[in-house]
Formats: sequence, structure tokens, C-alpha cells
Amino acid sequence: MSRLLRPVVLLLLTGGIGLSLAGCPGRNPNGGGGTNADSQTKRIVILTNGDDPFWDACEAGTNKAVEELGLAGQGYSVTFDRADFSDKGQVDKIKQYAMQKNLVGFGISVFNPDSPAVAKELKTLRERGVKVITIDGEINREKYRDSRFAYIGTDNVIAGRELGKAAQALLPQGAKFAFFVGNTGAANAILRMEGFQSGAGKSFQEIERLEDRGDVPTARKNVQDALDRHPEINALVGIWAYNTPQMVAVVKDRNLREKEKVFCFDAAEASIAGMRDGNVDVMVVQNPYQMGRVGVKLLKALVEDDQKVIQEMYPSYSQEGTNDLFRTEVRVVIPDAATPVKKETFEPETIFMDLKEFEAWLKERNLQSS
Repeated sequence: MSRLLRPVVLLLLTGGIGLSLAGCPGRNPNGGGGTNADSQTKRIVILTNGDDPFWDACEAGTNKAVEELGLAGQGYSVTFDRADFSDKGQVDKIKQYAMQKNLVGFGISVFNPDSPAVAKELKTLRERGVKVITIDGEINREKYRDSRFAYIGTDNVIAGRELGKAAQALLPQGAKFAFFVGNTGAANAILRMEGFQSGAGKSFQEIERLEDRGDVPTARKNVQDALDRHPEINALVGIWAYNTPQMVAVVKDRNLREKEKVFCFDAAEASIAGMRDGNVDVMVVQNPYQMGRVGVKLLKALVEDDQKVIQEMYPSYSQEGTNDLFRTEVRVVIPDAATPVKKETFEPETIFMDLKEFEAWLKERNLQSS
């Protein structure tokens, strides 16, 4: 090849590579890469607090909403993305998406509700005209309520109280227990723990609450350390989805099942297996599938100013009290009818299921966890 032709060929080759990369799809089938979106497409983003199987069901619900609402045919692109259980990770993600001029809707599960940096970035999006909601993980409403339009997710006080009532039914004489969670300062964690203590009553004594910052090995070590320091503990309470499999593993390793009761939030696949094997007593299960499905529906309605949908979800909307909260379903799941935990223990709105019924519910939705 001549020296004169070589630069031209190289230029054509590198240009071709650039074009090829620009056309590569993102990780998410609905446009998850997020960096080369068509400027004519209206982008909606759902960002989690971290990467955990809990979010698989939420992503499935998101995709279901895309299908049901026919969003692809209406010029929308929906991205489901996962942060890394850190303030910085969420801030970096928000800034990344803020660079896209076609971003119209943003839903986020806030990792740290007191993060001024996250609140600032969300307010910046709103000031630009982007519709912002929180899903599952709420911002500190006293400080930063105006950084989002509304919240979709579990009423964590009620959910915590239901788990506490179940614990009281199983251990009417009371217990000494420990909480295990990713972040003790997260809004959902605080409210669940407060609710649990309220539902369980004064005969339940909290010994420790330990956080792992989303690190699974630390989560397991926390269980080991708590039991080493406090052999009087006879109940373990998992607040985030991945905590329960770690509690189950430690209890099995130490052959403590007859002594320890295991109570948990969320139905991770390993937690479901743990209940099936007789190692989990009660699960209070959220509905992340519903969160994703309804979250996309609300963001679309906000973008299009569809007041019918907005008012159905928030009939007395205002950023005061609970008027900007949309409560998703809560389930109490028990192993079988032999447990002393009964349906009448709980609030009428709480869905009560045994494990077989719950697994059938999951199968209908092609889910492995919730």
C-alpha cells in the first residue's frame, strides 16, 4: 500500500469503527447503555440504590410497563440501571444521565436519604423540567422533599410493624434480637426497624443493629460477630434482601436453628429456599415488580401531564403529610398452616400467603424473587 493511501485508509477504518461503536446497543434491552440515545427519543430512567437480585423483579415490572403502555411505539426509551450502594455512585449516575438532553423522567431508589449531593442533583433535574420520583428508597422528606414529585413504594412503618407482630406471635414470651441491614441511616431501614419494635412490643429487646454497606461478606461477618458477642440473642431480623441468606447460613453452620428465629424483609431466592428448608420463620415481602410497573406509568403520566393517572394515584396530592406517597403491596409469607402466625394478626390490606401460594404467585409473573 502506498504511503499516500495509507492515512486515507486508516481514517476510513477508524471512522467506521466509531460508527460501529456508536450503534452498539446498551446493556438494557430498552436502551440501558444510555450514552448514544436518539435525541428524538424521550428517555425515562429507573436507578436503583445498588445491584441486588431484589431489583430483578422491579426491572421485570419496568419492562412489563414498557410493553403494556406501548412506549417504544410512542417515542420513549426506558433504561433500568443499578448503582453501587454509595452516595458517589448515585451522584455519578445522575450526572451521567443529566447530560442527555432527551431525559424526561427519572425514578431513583435513594441509598442515603440525607445525602445533600443526591438531593442537589435531583433538584437540578427538576429545574430542567425532568420529572423525578423516588421508588422504594425515599429521600429525607423533612429536608429534601421538593427534590422529587412523589414516592412509590412500601409503607415501611406498616411493613415493619407486620413483621414485629409475626415475631410476637412466634415468641410471645419476648426475645433478644439483632437487626442486620445495608445502611442503618437509610429511610426504609429506619422505618422498618421502628415498625418492627412497635409491632413486637416491649418484650422484644434490641441488642444490636449492624450495617454492611451492601457488602455480602461483611453482612455474614456481622451475623457471626453479633452471635459471638451476645450469645443471649435468640432472634435475627434481616432488613434488606441479601441479609437473610447470610443469617440462614450462619445459623446452619453453627447448628443454632432450634435456638434462633429468623425474620426477614423481602423474598430473595435464597430466602425462599431457606423457608422451604425450614430455616426462615416469616418473610414480609414487598412488591418491587409493582414498583417498577407503576413507576414507569407515573413518569409517563407526569411527562404528558396526564392528570387522570396522576389523580388516581395521588387523589389528594400535596407535598405534605402522606399525600405524596403511593403505597405498594405488602405480603406476609409463612411456611405453612402449622405456624402460630395467623392472618387475623395483620392489617386487612396486608396480603397473607403460605409459601406454596407465594411461589405460585411468583411463577405467574416469571419471577424468582420479590
